[in-house]
Amino acid sequence: MYLRFAIAGLLCLLPFAGAQARTVYECLKDDRLSLSTAPEPGSKCKPKRVNDRKAKVKNFWGDQGPVRGNLYTTRMNGKVVYSTRPIKGWKEVAEPVRVRAPRDSWAHEGYGEVGKPRLDVFAAQFLAAAKKTGVEDAWLRAIAHAESDFNARALSPKGARGVMQLMPALARAYGVSDPYQSAQCIDGAARHIRDLMRRYKGDLVLVAAAYNAGTGAVDRYGGVPPYAETEDYVEKVQALYERYRTALKKPATRKS
Repeated sequence: MYLRFAIAGLLCLLPFAGAQARTVYECLKDDRLSLSTAPEPGSKCKPKRVNDRKAKVKNFWGDQGPVRGNLYTTRMNGKVVYSTRPIKGWKEVAEPVRVRAPRDSWAHEGYGEVGKPRLDVFAAQFLAAAKKTGVEDAWLRAIAHAESDFNARALSPKGARGVMQLMPALARAYGVSDPYQSAQCIDGAARHIRDLMRRYKGDLVLVAAAYNAGTGAVDRYGGVPPYAETEDYVEKVQALYERYRTALKKPATRKS
């Protein structure tokens, strides 16, 4: 299981001295990776320079996404040090505040919650789009469930529309003239997801992140953007995907 820690949260604990870049340490011990604001005792650590003012920090864990969780602190050489690793004698501190997506981001939490799969809604449209694009029916349903809770008239605060919550620019790019028309919206979204799967070589974590926050954000961060909305969305879609795979009697696949 990978660490669940927001790099931006670690940086916000550092005293601000006017510089835009800081050094944090990527530390390895007992095959476990951690981040620290100083080299950890007994760990093999490498320094990493990161931008703390804009929080545009490259994801150290590749396609596993930004992670969050508890921090541990102590004083070393008169300075306060933070680490994501529980170290004997270090004090556990509260989880850092997560970063909200910027106003111009597509990222939104979605209207659906993890719950019982709904197989009776737009079944023909999902099946047709799946056959046309090769995108799994269960994945399309998971996205629709998370995005709109299957509400074809849904409109997000960011301007996303329809059952698949297509942004206007995306709808235009895929020739969707009326995103509130369920068949059009599902078809356009399926074609977009197919393109995302090709772009990210089938990595569904990155596909979900890009669907939520856009490809620019995923590429800029080198993984799942460290936005609270996107982190929650990716977890929600993954959980729903498992449930829809089970409901459709297909064993879930996992990317190694």
